[in-house]
Amino acid sequence: MSFGVVEGDPDAGAEALTVRAISGHPFGELDLTEQRFALADVRLLSPILPSKVVGVGRNYADHAAEHGVPVPKEPMLFLKPSTSVIGPHDIIRLPEQSHQVEHEAELAVVIGATGARRVDRAGAEKAIFGYTIANDVTARDLQKIDGQWTRAKGFDSFCPIGPWIDTAVDVSDAEVRCEVNEEVRQLGRTSQMVFDVPTLVSYVSHVMTLLPGDVILTGTPAGVSPLAAKDVVSVRIQGLGELRNPVAAR
Repeated sequence: MSFGVVEGDPDAGAEALTVRAISGHPFGELDLTEQRFALADVRLLSPILPSKVVGVGRNYADHAAEHGVPVPKEPMLFLKPSTSVIGPHDIIRLPEQSHQVEHEAELAVVIGATGARRVDRAGAEKAIFGYTIANDVTARDLQKIDGQWTRAKGFDSFCPIGPWIDTAVDVSDAEVRCEVNEEVRQLGRTSQMVFDVPTLVSYVSHVMTLLPGDVILTGTPAGVSPLAAKDVVSVRIQGLGELRNPVAAR
């Protein structure tokens, strides 16, 4: 296992991309090597394994409306365990405890080497290493039964992340799209967030210290729907490529 830098335009398709190996760690000293591989010949893992994944509920007004709940006056936080994280093309496993597992396409924020503790908006922007794609997979029936969200969002494989981290992309008004078996289920824009990214990072940092590599999920637009075994779910965010995962029974 090693880190690399993806070269090429992520919106041009995987066949146009190459991976250049690096020595070192993205949060520390690193050097580009001369080793290059076609992306098709590389197995991508989750680009980060965070100490914690912080989720934000109801951060798109249309998603709150489809569930008949109000938009929160402050960010609504929850946690997903690091054991829920999987990478691109890894299998989302449907737990036997649930009969209604749904996709949630989300922009994910990755915290950089300095971490973040009690930062303001300006400090929040400096603390961000980059952005990637996530699927906040949720057992909707268990979420309704339990009243709190740990079990519904915490199963192994319930947090696909990837395919890579982009440190320079503009995500202020990026399209967020989710397809299941090539049928569009979710379509929104990051500009529709109730609370924007710097607000979220600052808010979370006043609740808990964010460590390097921690991930904040920024909420999902309307259109969430159930997944079934043999489905293939794809999440695309403009400028960040595609996160694709098959679905299977546990």
